[in-house]
Amino acid sequence: MEIRSEVSDFGATAYIRGEIDHHNAKEAREALDSIIARMRPQSFRLDLSGVSFCDSSGLGLVMGRMRKCNEIGSTLILQNPSEAALRMLSIAGMDKIIKIERGV
Repeated sequence: MEIRSEVSDFGATAYIRGEIDHHNAKEAREALDSIIARMRPQSFRLDLSGVSFCDSSGLGLVMGRMRKCNEIGSTLILQNPSEAALRMLSIAGMDKIIKIERGV
């Protein structure tokens, strides 16, 4: 899995490529939490277009980052979720409570 980030007028965006599973979820959490803590963006976009596999660890990853963003007054936005990521979010009903942007 690979994570890269960028800052723009919209806030911060983190791009995740690869699989999100129990093997790499801790590494991803730490990387994303570091970005959120360091940049303290008004909005934090998590681009999931490059996610090829997502299990319940990915769901926990998203839910935890939503909590972190809420703690600092930021908004979590999921950007361009892949089919794998969207399937997991939909099963859990998270697609109803987290803002999702497509085609960005």
